[in-house]
Amino acid sequence: MSILAGENISQSFNDQWLLKNVNFSLQSGSKVALVGHNGSGKSTLLKILAGLLIPDEGSIIKQDGIELGYLPQEFTHTHSETVFDFIFKTKNKIQKLISDYESLISDPHSDQKELQILMDQISANDAWDYENRSKTILSKLGITNTERLIQTLSGGEKKRLSLAKLLILDPDIYILDEPTNHLDIETIEWLEKLLQKNNKTVLFVSHDRYFLDTVCTEIREIDHGRIYTYSGKYADYLEQKAEREEIEKISSEKANNLLRKELEWMRRQPKARGTKSKSRIDSFYDLEKKAKKNIHKKDISLASNMQRQGGKILEIENLNKSFSNKNIVKNFSYVFKRHDRIGLIGKNGTGKSTFIKLLTQEIEPDMGHINLGETTRIGYYRQEGLPLDDTKRVIEVVTDVAEFIQVTKGENISAAQLLNRFLFPPEKQYDLVKKLSGGERKRLQLMRVLMTNPNFLILDEPSNDLDIDTLNILEEFLLEYRGVLILVSHDRYLVDKICNQLFIFEEFGTIRIYNGNYTSFLDLKEEKEKPTLKSDSIKKEREEKEKKKLTYKEKLELENIEKEIEDIEIKTSDLTESLNQTTDYKELEEISTNIKTLQIKMEKKMERWMYLSNFE
Repeated sequence: MSILAGENISQSFNDQWLLKNVNFSLQSGSKVALVGHNGSGKSTLLKILAGLLIPDEGSIIKQDGIELGYLPQEFTHTHSETVFDFIFKTKNKIQKLISDYESLISDPHSDQKELQILMDQISANDAWDYENRSKTILSKLGITNTERLIQTLSGGEKKRLSLAKLLILDPDIYILDEPTNHLDIETIEWLEKLLQKNNKTVLFVSHDRYFLDTVCTEIREIDHGRIYTYSGKYADYLEQKAEREEIEKISSEKANNLLRKELEWMRRQPKARGTKSKSRIDSFYDLEKKAKKNIHKKDISLASNMQRQGGKILEIENLNKSFSNKNIVKNFSYVFKRHDRIGLIGKNGTGKSTFIKLLTQEIEPDMGHINLGETTRIGYYRQEGLPLDDTKRVIEVVTDVAEFIQVTKGENISAAQLLNRFLFPPEKQYDLVKKLSGGERKRLQLMRVLMTNPNFLILDEPSNDLDIDTLNILEEFLLEYRGVLILVSHDRYLVDKICNQLFIFEEFGTIRIYNGNYTSFLDLKEEKEKPTLKSDSIKKEREEKEKKKLTYKEKLELENIEKEIEDIEIKTSDLTESLNQTTDYKELEEISTNIKTLQIKMEKKMERWMYLSNFE
């Protein structure tokens, strides 16, 4: 049974149907990923299902009592308030249970049956652990100062704040738009485990292929306004999609052959036609639509004509940088070599962005030198993107740089041709920039960087908001790219595929160099941790074996503990019986406190009994 459904959803954008007669349902406990190219309507569909956007046609049906939580792609909150107020001012189901419980406890004339029901509900919802769980979530997402004003936070901090609020509110359905953006790899892996282990219903949009593989059990793709469903993980999706497209290709070719015959028949028909002729004419137009269906994907051609690099590319010597007496980069040296493909890895706040700003000379080091080679041309794609004038047309953004762009030796292409290669068809090229989706803006910004043909490329989170098709093409380009590459990305799939060396950013400004990709680094890290754990276990076992026999005093203690445990069980049973025989508020509270005290005492006695029993 579905707990959330959209029936015959249609939504137009710029006088064109973005979604048309779409049906979409979610089953309880399902974890569904929504994919599709930029501008296909993924974010729009999420907003409609979350109740934030009323569709032009169709309806949303939600099961009674179901709570929705929506994580937007961009943080839109503008009120001047603190982080604490933003997270906790809206009471959720658990906060309400705790608040009601506190009200009943403070009222000496409260209904004891109502109190018992409320306590059962609190236990069933694990609400007793609410405060501790909230602190854990905030800590994992790097939110330590809840008194900060929201307006002082960076874009990444605001996105993590929105995610923290949703996880703390803990709704029945999570609707997440790019949840991994602005998270470091370690936090993404924590979020994966959190979404996996509970039975929550999750619908999310993400380009992170490892995240898709780990979390989702089903992938649904929006393609030309239709929804296609694929069961399984990302690899299963690729296989099933390839099969579907091959079937559509064969069907389209057959339709084209038949269309030619029907077209000849249409030309021969007189103007006055009978019923049978009209039926055949209608079939002709249906066939025409099928034959014209564009099943061939446009490829982005990212050929590069970069300038050759000289012997000296870029050299770092004893680099140091600190802020407020905190080391960000400490005594780091490195000489870049041709074809270096380096991934920057580390938690948020460890200095990756500062390191890039030092390389691009946006900021000066406190000590040390950065020497740039004469032939080195740096191309820098910033995480926050390049500023784009919303009042300009897409093609003007390109022609402001150059009317013609040299992509390979001897080949010049126009700005319009380049845009077409980047999946901006002619009709899209004359749209205003403000009409572009978030992913389309990122793609345009990335094109602006690559069209300068740099031979030292720095990409800071290039995968944010890009669709999977565009990411696959970007990967192909980066695999063929012959210049030096520095990549900052939380996309583990991208880092694994592209980088063969890592700069690991650790605490106190230490940057460790590792030769290998991210997966091999994780494997090595786990191997190093195993001997330590094994050594600790062996040491503890040896210490316990040395104490094989109990002393006379410990034997007496063991005998007494067994008697004490039996006494505690009897007392607890008697108190529980008394609890069911009284309605007096004060007496109930006193009995409950005594039972809790006995339970704590029992746990301690049992732990000690189990320990001593091992040596009996």
